[in-house]
Amino acid sequence: STADPITHFPSLSLSPCCLLFLAKTMEEVTKVTETTQAPPPLLERQVRQRQPTVSVLKSKLKQGVTCSVPKVRSTLTGFFPVVRWLPKYKLQEYIWGDVMSGVIVGIILVPQAIAYCLLAGVQPIYGLYTSFYANIIYFLMGTSRHVSVGIFSLMGLMVGQVVDKEMFLAGFDLNEDSTVYGPDVFNATLDTNLTAAKLHSVELMGQQCGRECYSISIAAALTFLAGVYQVLMAVFQLGFVSVYLSAPMLDGFATGASFTILTVQAKYLLGLKIPRRQGYGTVVVTWINIFANINETNLCDLITSAICISVLVAGKEIQERCKDRLKIPLPTELIVVAGATLASHFGELNSRYSSSVSGHIPTGFIPPQVPSFFLMSRVALDAIPLAVISFAFTVSLSEMFAKKNGYSVRPNQEMLAIGFCNIIPSFFHCFTTSAALAKTMVKDSTGCQTQVSSLISAVVVLLVLLFFAPYFYALQKCVLACIIIVSLRGALRKFKDVPEKWRASRNDAIVWLVTMSATALISVELGLLVGIVFSMICVIFKTQNPKV
Repeated sequence: STADPITHFPSLSLSPCCLLFLAKTMEEVTKVTETTQAPPPLLERQVRQRQPTVSVLKSKLKQGVTCSVPKVRSTLTGFFPVVRWLPKYKLQEYIWGDVMSGVIVGIILVPQAIAYCLLAGVQPIYGLYTSFYANIIYFLMGTSRHVSVGIFSLMGLMVGQVVDKEMFLAGFDLNEDSTVYGPDVFNATLDTNLTAAKLHSVELMGQQCGRECYSISIAAALTFLAGVYQVLMAVFQLGFVSVYLSAPMLDGFATGASFTILTVQAKYLLGLKIPRRQGYGTVVVTWINIFANINETNLCDLITSAICISVLVAGKEIQERCKDRLKIPLPTELIVVAGATLASHFGELNSRYSSSVSGHIPTGFIPPQVPSFFLMSRVALDAIPLAVISFAFTVSLSEMFAKKNGYSVRPNQEMLAIGFCNIIPSFFHCFTTSAALAKTMVKDSTGCQTQVSSLISAVVVLLVLLFFAPYFYALQKCVLACIIIVSLRGALRKFKDVPEKWRASRNDAIVWLVTMSATALISVELGLLVGIVFSMICVIFKTQNPKV
């Protein structure tokens, strides 16, 4: 009632108007209190007022552009994980394992970097550049502690096919021995290669570009686009694409590509001077050409190849059988390269027996150069399978070794890392990189603790670039081919597992066989597409016809 306040304060005298106002106010307060305390009906639909789209965008944009110290720190540590873990580095506990694994991987990396340039169709110096820059960038941006990023045989093959296709369309001779590279014809500024210019040259970015210049320009443009695609996939959260790359499909693709690599390198074992086949059916046509020219086999290269393969296989077998006793892997590749180089130099195998050699490898670095936009328009589609395969192998390897060693990785950051491992080095005359299984396993088995080991490997490659590169001048190409072929043993052994795959899962075995056959007999790019489509069809068939 309106008299209640007066009874508590009898000395208070109020006018009738004040009493009326006070009564109305008390009634309103009572109604509000009752309304707020009364629970809403359970079945009453709650109407939610939706904010305008413009105001939502403005608020999100304001949050995005707002700069603060915690936000800068969070962005920096997210983009460069090294900022987070390096200050916590346990020097006494980690350093020995990181240095040991870094040196060993660096020793393995140098001959492989030179060898895989045969696959990529570029000069050996660019393989060393690629290995150096990729290790440094992944050290800064990677979240895996064990993954070794660098030159991968499958990436080298796919880059080489694009390079050869564009070189052929530009009118260059695809026979590697049509041009002799020596100290006098190498130009550190990538100007006209004098020897190649006498045969053929094209104008690129306002200058005459010879064979060596044009080949690395194609590889750099391809690598830049592959990296851009990978960064875009990370930005738009397209990591789900890897779901469609099943393990049997990737396994079959790697095996089919390994058989293609073996075919491409077979001519070097015999010392045959035949150009690389372009288009579909590379494996079949290449073997036909090899047998058609078998009478031109260089006996010096054949004998050297037999000796090198025997030593390399023996070293691998000893390593596998005595891995429990050996604390570090045997540097078989380095021993073979050093011995073969000395034998070729003092035996004058190039001048006496016309054995193909690596040629001059200069010291130091070439000035950076922006990749050609003209070439990007020509290789835009070719970069898509490179980007997909590169990120798929990198993410799968990083997750596999993280699970094995009890830590976690960020797949989206891995995509960013491998993307920038391709974008930034493309300005420094490098080609496409990916995580490599063999070198990652070496790092894991030699006590690697963090990505400091990648930094150590980069230092080993740097020493070769600055001081020792010219000493590989007399290294025969057949020796490099032997290193590549022996490194394929693991993938080629998958043929023995087919019966076991068939017993375990017929569906997986059929996916493996179809992908492997398409990759080896048709082409690498089309084999990847066939594998993805066939794998998806098998998944749809299984879901539509479940077993009860």
